[in-house]
Amino acid sequence: MNMDNNNIAVGLDIGTTKIVAMIGRRNEFGKVEVMGIGKSKSLGVKRGVVNNITQTIQSIQQAVEEAQSISGYTINDVVVGIAGQHIRSIHHSDYITRENADEVIEQRDLDNLIDQVYKLVMLPGEEIIHVLPQEYKVDSQEDIKEPIGMFGARLEANFHVVVGMISSIKNITRCIENAGLNFSGITLEPLASASAVLSQEEKEAGVALIDIGGGTTDLAIFKDGIIRHTAVIPFGGNVVTEDIKEGCSIIEKQAELLKVKFGSAWPGENKDNEIVSIPGLRGREPREITLKNLSSIIHARISEIIEQVFMEIKNYGHDTQKGKLIAGIVLTGGGAQVKHLKQLVEYITGMDTRIGYPNEHLAGDSDEVLSSPIYATAVGLVMEGLDQNDKRLRQEKQEIEQEELLDSAVEEEAVDQELEKKEEEKVRPKGKGVIKTLFDTVKDYLDNMD
Repeated sequence: MNMDNNNIAVGLDIGTTKIVAMIGRRNEFGKVEVMGIGKSKSLGVKRGVVNNITQTIQSIQQAVEEAQSISGYTINDVVVGIAGQHIRSIHHSDYITRENADEVIEQRDLDNLIDQVYKLVMLPGEEIIHVLPQEYKVDSQEDIKEPIGMFGARLEANFHVVVGMISSIKNITRCIENAGLNFSGITLEPLASASAVLSQEEKEAGVALIDIGGGTTDLAIFKDGIIRHTAVIPFGGNVVTEDIKEGCSIIEKQAELLKVKFGSAWPGENKDNEIVSIPGLRGREPREITLKNLSSIIHARISEIIEQVFMEIKNYGHDTQKGKLIAGIVLTGGGAQVKHLKQLVEYITGMDTRIGYPNEHLAGDSDEVLSSPIYATAVGLVMEGLDQNDKRLRQEKQEIEQEELLDSAVEEEAVDQELEKKEEEKVRPKGKGVIKTLFDTVKDYLDNMD
């Protein structure tokens, strides 16, 4: 299949419950068209961290093969999402002093400053994953969002730095490489999900994105269009299933099915006489479970997760006038599909809440299945991959332009030198001729005098 590889990207969401490989491209309207999607059960990941490399490799290969067979495109490079309880974020300020304050600030100055932050010394065993600039400061002028084009000697910025464990990142890299793929980038999962489900207006007004996955619940807070806080809480939908399994004395498969089909986060919704019958194991008596009991188990565990997330939101400063998140909360991820979750979150936090579907940037004719909150991270990773392609193309174009400018400057110089040479040659014989003529004239005059 003949395709423009620069306009295609692959996102690989290595989750605790599932692994998704998504192939997408940008159409002429700038929207993402999904060409193929592959999904497999994730067997070697616990709470967002790889704990069985062999099983994870098999799951990745299965998802990739499925996506390839649907799209007819061979996957080489992938952008991968990372989460897990080892992720932490710090705030840091840094500056560079520019050599020439009379030249305008360019992209390379910002890149130099960001590169400097990447060299920060972290705790043993930790590595910087993202350096995200917030506001810039040029000389004494503060709160600058876009410093390019300004003049100044000192360029300073506040950064949101995301840090993770080297061992966890290496394990993911090893899985990708052993599955026969190239690693083109790593992105924090809540950032990817945010790209897919949030609008620019929400990011400006202030919003908290809560991505409830199987093993972790990820949080990303935006205000004034800038990422302000990220956190990964090591609990997700799987602990809810675990509680149902224990509380109702049933096997995990049945607990998951109960949660998805009959579960609700609001026990008051179920009447006392609503009962579901679960077949017993190997000839044992069927087990009867009241939906009210089921919902109270789900309610207790999800309330606990939301309380923890809300504590993070308050730590960020939602209670202050300056940090108030006007757009409230957006819920996404597989766990966002629990019935009445929106009402529970609004009740606990008192913040306006909506469910986030990743259709904000998807092409209009996309499959309805794709706009499920389950695929938010995968869509966001494809978008990240497409942005990386654009950035790379821009850099290549700039390099080519600079080379052409240099070549033309060298050519011009050579032409100028050639012209100067010719001019000199023209002048020289002429000069010699004049002197010779003068000499001859004098000589003739003297001869005549004799």
